[in-house]
Amino acid sequence: MENLKELNTSTRVLMGPGPSDVHSRVLRAMSTPLVGHLDPEFLMVMDDIKVMVQETLQTQNPLTFVVSAPGSAGMECCLVNLLEPGDEAVICIHGVFGTRLADIAERCGAKVIKVEADWGTPIDPNNVKKALASCKPKLVAIVHAETSTGVLQPLEEISKMTKEAGALLVVDAVTSFCGTELKVDEWGIDALYSGSQKCLSAPPGLSPVTFSQAAIDVLENRKTKVQSWFLDLTMVKNYWAGAKRAYHHTAPVSAMFAMREALRIVLEEGLENRFERHRKNHELLRDGLERLGFEFLVSEPYRLPMLNAVRIPAGVDEALVRKRLLDEYNIEIGGGLGPFAGKIWRIGLMGESATPNHVNMLMAALKQLM
Repeated sequence: MENLKELNTSTRVLMGPGPSDVHSRVLRAMSTPLVGHLDPEFLMVMDDIKVMVQETLQTQNPLTFVVSAPGSAGMECCLVNLLEPGDEAVICIHGVFGTRLADIAERCGAKVIKVEADWGTPIDPNNVKKALASCKPKLVAIVHAETSTGVLQPLEEISKMTKEAGALLVVDAVTSFCGTELKVDEWGIDALYSGSQKCLSAPPGLSPVTFSQAAIDVLENRKTKVQSWFLDLTMVKNYWAGAKRAYHHTAPVSAMFAMREALRIVLEEGLENRFERHRKNHELLRDGLERLGFEFLVSEPYRLPMLNAVRIPAGVDEALVRKRLLDEYNIEIGGGLGPFAGKIWRIGLMGESATPNHVNMLMAALKQLM
């Protein structure tokens, strides 16, 4: 084999559905010399991360930690720990990631009752209510911020009816975490997972999760083993809590260093300030795109500020323009998924990528290309 050259990637402007641009402080933290995954100093880093994840999720849940794998593993972590064969689960589907929730629940042996909405629209709480009345649900699972469509799903009404049915509420917050309002305790969320690479602006590969006491009670009263050894919280929780940390796996030390710094940056800015920044830059992008003839897929009350799904104007070759944005301007945006493949763009304004400069660079490039 020929000698490979030293890695030297292009400097991209990341405005797709993730990952987002990363602050230089996070990159420096990631290059910190390694310590062992049971080193007392690393255990302190884990404690710092846990406290900051609690604060950013607005929860006091003791079982709050970071899965050593990306958001899809966080999704699987929540479902495999809470579902057993024969359980009934109401799964809400209005995009790619609701479909994935249903797939995992079925692999757990659960009976899945699907509540569906057209892609680009939120789930109707009335349909959730009907589904809850049709079964004895163990849990309801729903995507808060559907990355495939740009829909922001209201949760409070659905949470209330879920509690009244005696079920747990499981929430996908991969795209909403650190980018828009998310109140785990106030909204009655029992299990939630997210990802590191979107509005948090840390490198991909980690998934913050949190479990309420009600969810822990379900976990501790299981009749069967959790089907995944790696994600079995009866063991993982002993690595993240307690006076004596029990070895479970070798944590990705450098990625954890990066996450700690990314969380510090979020809290330095302040959650409300960060949410407002995402909203303002979304509005700046919206105004510019509409002047160029773009229409948003999602109606205004349900639009995500950090993931903008827009229909492609007639006569525009969407794949060619995206390719030229990348090749000529180093700007990455995302194409559509599923039924929207070739029909929409997904433009991310996440974390460090949610700035007026990002918006202005994209708009200037689009004006040239279109």
